Amino acid sequence: MQPIKIMPCLDMKDGRVVKGVHFVDLREAGDPVENAAFYQKEGADELAMLDIAATLENRKTRLTWVEKVAAVINIPLTVGGGISTLEDIELVLGAGASKVSMNSAAVKNPALINEAAKKFGPDKITVAVDAKRNTAMPSGFELVVSGGTKPVGKDAIAWAKECEQRGAGVILPTSMDGDGTKAGYDIEFTRAISSGVKAPVVASGGAGKREDFYEAVVKGGASILLAASVFHFRLLSIQEVKNYLREKGLVVA
Repeated sequence: MQPIKIMPCLDMKDGRVVKGVHFVDLREAGDPVENAAFYQKEGADELAMLDIAATLENRKTRLTWVEKVAAVINIPLTVGGGISTLEDIELVLGAGASKVSMNSAAVKNPALINEAAKKFGPDKITVAVDAKRNTAMPSGFELVVSGGTKPVGKDAIAWAKECEQRGAGVILPTSMDGDGTKAGYDIEFTRAISSGVKAPVVASGGAGKREDFYEAVVKGGASILLAASVFHFRLLSIQEVKNYLREKGLVVA
């Protein structure tokens, strides 16, 4: 088993880090460059930066944000939001990102995953799978896009499997039901994805206490643990989480 990695997430809007609940009710959470430098110093293994308004505002990821954050860290940086073409990916990687995360654009044009994986390598391509519960779907989870505003009518687990087959190197599932609630990751959703794919799965959405991180690995099958609120508002430190996981017998990066 790969060592478990901790990945703080910077949700970006108007040049600032923000954090919401269920993708809305955004709260200010500081400066992205300061946060990035702080998290690297704290022991983060990777960092995510998601331009959460890009798709809704019908624009591309702000490259200046990527450049500024990439300049102060040397851990892998995954950037998402508004990435819809091979050129976008090239620009974001050129601005200092190690990986890109696609969501709405991949759903709209699944061949983009194949093309991107072929051109840049699967390890550079993460596909974010946002979902909410819907009993009409075979797995009970429906895919949503555009920052969680549009249900697609597609089964989220089947889509995750398709993304892997098309070349995605990492799958990043987020349950809208859990996002920002600090009530724990959606273990059922994370497990449904991790048991259906061989690619590394990022647990995302809802971490609130140390035990949640442990459950995401042991019950959810995740190997990368993404969190925002608990780290931004200093409810937990990265070292606190890592030490807890080690005490529970897990191998941590």
